[in-house]
This record gives sequence, structure tokens and C-alpha cells, in this order.
Amino acid sequence: MATEFTIDGMTCGNCARHVTDAIQSVSQVKSAIVSLERQNAVVRWNGPENVPAVLHAVRNAGYEARETTGATHAAHTNWQWALWVGILVTAVLMAGDWISNFGKHHWFQWMSFALAGIVQFYSGAQFYRGAWRQLKIASTNMDTLVALGSTTAFVYSAWVLIRGAGGHLYFMEAAAIITLVSLGHWIEARVSDRAGSAMKSLLNLAPQTALLLFRQPERIHEVPVSELRTDDEIVLRPGDRIPVDGTVVEGESSVDESALTGESRVAEKKTGGQLFAGTVNLNGRLVMRVTATGEETALAHVIAAVQRAQTSRAEIQRLGDRVSAIFVPAVVLVALGAGLWWGMAPASAHSVHHLLGRVLWQTHAPTGVAAGFIIASAVLIIACPCAMGLATPAAIMAAANAAARRGILIRDGVALEKAGRITAIVFDKTGTLTIGRPEVASTLEMQQARFKPQTLAAALARDSSHPLSRALAGLAAETIELDNWGEIGGSGIEARVRHIPGTVRLGSLRWLAANDVDLSRAEQFIAKWTALGASITGLAVDKNPLAFFAMLDILKPDAVNVVKQLRGQDLKIFMVTGDTARTAASIAAQAGIPEDHVFAEVQPAQKAEFVEKLQAGGERVAFVGDGINDAPALAQANLGIAVSRASDIARESADIVLIKSEITGVPEALALARAALRTIKQNLFWAFFYNSIGVPLASLGFVSPILCAAAMGVSDLIVIGNAMRLLRRKDWV
Repeated sequence: MATEFTIDGMTCGNCARHVTDAIQSVSQVKSAIVSLERQNAVVRWNGPENVPAVLHAVRNAGYEARETTGATHAAHTNWQWALWVGILVTAVLMAGDWISNFGKHHWFQWMSFALAGIVQFYSGAQFYRGAWRQLKIASTNMDTLVALGSTTAFVYSAWVLIRGAGGHLYFMEAAAIITLVSLGHWIEARVSDRAGSAMKSLLNLAPQTALLLFRQPERIHEVPVSELRTDDEIVLRPGDRIPVDGTVVEGESSVDESALTGESRVAEKKTGGQLFAGTVNLNGRLVMRVTATGEETALAHVIAAVQRAQTSRAEIQRLGDRVSAIFVPAVVLVALGAGLWWGMAPASAHSVHHLLGRVLWQTHAPTGVAAGFIIASAVLIIACPCAMGLATPAAIMAAANAAARRGILIRDGVALEKAGRITAIVFDKTGTLTIGRPEVASTLEMQQARFKPQTLAAALARDSSHPLSRALAGLAAETIELDNWGEIGGSGIEARVRHIPGTVRLGSLRWLAANDVDLSRAEQFIAKWTALGASITGLAVDKNPLAFFAMLDILKPDAVNVVKQLRGQDLKIFMVTGDTARTAASIAAQAGIPEDHVFAEVQPAQKAEFVEKLQAGGERVAFVGDGINDAPALAQANLGIAVSRASDIARESADIVLIKSEITGVPEALALARAALRTIKQNLFWAFFYNSIGVPLASLGFVSPILCAAAMGVSDLIVIGNAMRLLRRKDWV
């Protein structure tokens, strides 16, 4: 369920971020997407709507909100009209000011006063309203600086004109300040909106209607997707986009899942196959049974993850936030001091300006009483808190969108920041480096029992979710009644079987040996198959071995290249597994992982201890696992990376989730994170550098108010444009 609000008072990306933070502070809000260009916010709820709480939160942040009732784009249109009025008037005033002596005519000065007034109070109204709202909550922002700067130039010029004192009037400068800042923020809004393109495409993936199938009598009706319920059956024609999650009950077809997973390969679907909202049925008619709708679909979870990442904060952002909090009051004081200096001690100010001009460049600084007003205006305008506020959010938004396009979900800005600082990667073996679907390659029967070893093993393995158990569970279809069945994590399964005296155990050789099972007669079988990379599982009754099963789980096709790419990024690669040392060594050798970086026969809980040991040695560790059995290690690691499937997204709690179930996303994700972190640092450097240079230059009279207004807009665009490079790049490794 979503509610749209029209937001008044947003003039820059920083405003949009403040509104987002305010809305998300409401407990009932699940997520919020705030558009600066459209001047609106789309809010999704955790439970019942609480519109009054959102309106109150936005008002407390210094903005106004109202629930949209059909005039969605009114504010957007008015803002553009104000911009075009400013451009037209400023062009007229500039032409008159630049034509020789034309601007000195008395009638033109009065016309300039009228035209500049239109810009000041119509085009500039958004800045005045924003400054007033911030003042009411005892705060300041960019609107405060623009309103003060343009008002200073306009009021001084009006005072001189009315008094008839003569001298240069700054109506053109006052209009240009409003117009150039508005133009800069309009471009910023367009560029920022484009940065969220992946989110928009995700939101538009699922269709609004579906073909609902009624069985008795059989007929098809087109219904809104919102009316679908679990266990409904819907028809999918070739070319249809799938509206909800479900399973195939009739037909066969190919499905394009690239929009959701980032994989270019199509997926073949037949009866029992899983289908996901937002994917496309390509070439066959399918009937699917609905298993999830609305916020429970895989697509909805992907959207929620990207939204959470886009609106999150990174630790590095705190520096910019702390500076921004005191920046505007400090700039106002600097502007006041510079204005008083130029107005009350002009000789001193001009001497310093002339002296520094020999080193920098020669300019004609303002003179007389005007100097104090114009210098103060220039200082107010050139200072730009927006660039500092946008430095981190713009990069996080671009990185989250770039990752989502590749089937990589980054939980939040903190995860992105951590990913950019990783020094070591620990891979789980089964299902991560290997395919995770082992098959029985060979069986060694040691002695006869009442039941065949394959039948007995299949019965014990039937209720286990371990990959090796699933391989054994398919060996026989005969049902055997078990008593006291229990699974020992990382070791095996034990139970009592009717007509067989003693405890029957199925599990790892280490566990069987710990229970005094004699393994000596199987040494050759074990040695042969472990050398080939097989996992050996034994079946025994008390101390007596019944059979041994060699199961092969082959390396994923891209594993070798992934390890090579990660080593090329100067990362240390480790592998941990519960398998025997010889099996682990064989798989590691195939993957290209050094033998001394392989740790075998490790219990699930011990994987977390291994990660902790690496961290104690100074490593910043990323753990890559399947996200289910590896939960302790994923939690312990500095960065948890879950190799998942679309159906598992809802229950993943890792920092990064790879939807496409392939580890090729690991080097991509880490390279993208490093690039994002580098971009954040570049943006913060530029923002601080710009202000540390711009404010002194304006205070010393080297930059006119018009250039200051242009520079202010350019600074925002540089920060956003730098972040947009993350979206344009095609390959990350």
C-alpha cells in the first residue's frame, strides 16, 4: 500500500534528503521515495496508514506536505514557470546593462526595478518560503543564503534608486542570482531523478492486471493484480510480464528473469518451476498458481532493499552532516564581517584586494557604500551547503542502482562503506564455490543388513536439508519407519530403526570415527575419491560400518575466474568447509586457492570463530555463504555476502545479497563498493575545497554575485555528476 504526497519547499537535493529522513522517522512508514523534480513523495507503509504523522514530521523538518488528490504535477509546473520567468527577465536586464549607457537611463532603471521585483517575489518565492520555514524551526539552509544574498542586492539597489543617489544598480545581479541558482537546481533535479532510474524500472516491472483462470466452468477474466490471492490460478501468454510470484501448474516456456536477477540467460520453466513478479514469459502458454502477492513477492523485497540502500546513511556522512549543521550561521557571520569591512574600511579592503590581485588576477572590486552590500551578497551566494550534504547520498543512490541492475542488493550505506574496505574473502565451499548439488558417484558396501544400505541411507536423509542428505535421499523410494531421529549440525544423522539393534548413523567420517566406527577397511576407497574432490559419507550401526558413499559436487564454472579477479584486487582468499581435508584441498586446488588458506572439517559454529581469528589478525573480512547454514559466520564477518535465489530474498539478513546465485557478483560488488567509497571521498573533498576557496575569494572581492550564483549551481552538479559515473560504467572487474 502506498500514499503519494505533494511536498512544498524543496529546492535542492539536500532538501529531498531531509524530507526523506523526516518521513522515515514515522514508525508506520516502511519506505519513502522523494522526488525533487516532481516535488512529491511516495510512501509505503508497514501497517495502517498514518498520514497525519507524516504531515507533522515533514512540517517539523521545515517543509509542507499534503496528500496528493490528483494535482500531482502542479507544484512541479509552477516551479518551471518561475524558472522561465527568471530566465526571460534576467536576459532583458543583462542586455540593457551590457549595452553601452543604455542601463543608465532613468526609465530603464525603474523598469529594471519592476522586472527584478517580479523575479525576486515570484521566481524567488520558493527560496523565501523555504528560508521562513527553516527560521520557524530555528534552523537554516541553502534557501537562507540565497534569500539573504539576493535580497541584499535588490534592497540596496531599490534604496539607491528611490533616493536618487546615482551609481550602479544591482537589479540585474539580484535577478541573476535567483535565476542561476534555480536553473542549477532544476538541472540537479533532472540528473538526480535519473540516478534513481533502476528503482523506477523496478517499480514499473509488475503489470497492473492479470488473467484470472476460473475452472468450473473454465473461463478467463482480466482482473486488477491487487485482487489476486494465494492459490489463485492465472494464465500467462507469450510476451506477458508476470504479475506476482507463483509456480507453474501447466505448460512449458522460457522466462526472461534479467530485470530481477541481472542474468542475461533465459530460464526454462515447466510444471513445478518457480515464477517471479516482473519477469517475462517468452514463448509458451503457462498457467501458474499464485504463491505470493503484493509486498511478499521477490520483486517487492528487491524494491524494498534498493529503497533502504538509497535512503540510508554511511558512517563517513557524519562528517559532512556535522559541518553542514554549523555552516550556514558561520557563512552569515563571515558575510556580515566582510560587508562591514568593505563598507567601513574600504581603503584597507581595496589594498588587500589589489595586493592579492598581483598573485591571483586583477578585477574591478566594487567601491563606495555598494561594496559592503555586494561583497556580503557574494559571500552568501557562493557558500553551498548542498554540495556537502549531497556528497554521500548521491554516491550511495547511484551505487545502489548500479548494483541492482546487476542483480546485487546492497543493504545500506554502511554495508557499501564496509565493502569498500575489505582485505580478505572467506568462501564457504558447498553451494558457494561448488554447485551445491552433489551426486552419488560411487558406493562401497561393507556388510549386509536387514535393509539395503542405499534404502537405509535414503530413509535417514529424507528429512534433512543438507546438500549431501538431499543427494542420498533420492537413492530409494522405500519407506522405513524411524524412531528418535535427530540431526547433529555439521556431523550427521542418527536414529533407531525397527528390527536393527543399535543406533544407525549417517554422516561425516570424523563424526563416525568419534563414535568408534571402524574406517580402516574403507581407506583405499576414501583415499581414491577424496583425491578426486568427492565428499565421503558413511553409514554405520553402532561401531559397524555398513557402507560408504562418494559424492561429487563440482566447482562452479566461474569459480576459477572469480578467485583470480579477487586476487587481482589484492584480496586474500580463504575457504572453509565441513568436508575432509583431502576433499577440501582438491576443490581449493581447482579454484586456485592456496593450500594454507584452506580450513576443513570445520563445524558451522567454528566458521564464525575462524572469521574472528582473521579479524584478530587485522583483516577486514567478507564471508561468502548460502545465507542459511552460514548465519553465524555471516553475522561475525565485517561484511556478509549471501549467494541466494530470488525466492530466498525475504529471509536474507546479509549485508549484500547476490540474487543470481552466481559468485561472479562478488568481485563486481566489491569493486563497485570501492568505487563508491572513492566517489564519496572525492565529493567530500570537492565540497570542502570549493567552500574553503570560494568564500575567501568572495570576501576579498574577486568573484561577482553572478559568478557566485553560477558557481553554486555548478558545485552541486559536479558532486551529482561524479556520482552518476557509477551508473555509466559497464564493467567493474
